[in-house]
Amino acid sequence: MRAAALQYVRKVSGFRAPAAHNREVFDQAVDEITASTMKLLDGLVVRGAAARD
Repeated sequence: MRAAALQYVRKVSGFRAPAAHNREVFDQAVDEITASTMKLLDGLVVRGAAARD
């Protein structure tokens, strides 16, 4: 998840690696997108899928 979030932030920001003065906000965005993606995937319910125990 983190690798996908990093790729997204790089694409949107236009920076492969941020300057030192942008590092904190860049890393925070990666962390937030990672968490949001995990929350989304954990909350999805697929109809007709067999229950896992």
